[in-house]
Amino acid sequence: MYTTVNEEGILNNYAAEPKMYYAEYPAIWEQRRYLIQSVFATLIITTLVLVGFSVS
Repeated sequence: MYTTVNEEGILNNYAAEPKMYYAEYPAIWEQRRYLIQSVFATLIITTLVLVGFSVS
């Protein structure tokens, strides 16, 4: 942690900043996993909406 002291003796603490990096494009297998997750999420939301309409 980075700490400074001003003329009056008051401490000022700064958080350590993480090292920055660029995001990498997802691999083919990661893209497939995202596709499968989106299909399941869409099915769940569609089911919830249809159940909500049928109940009301």
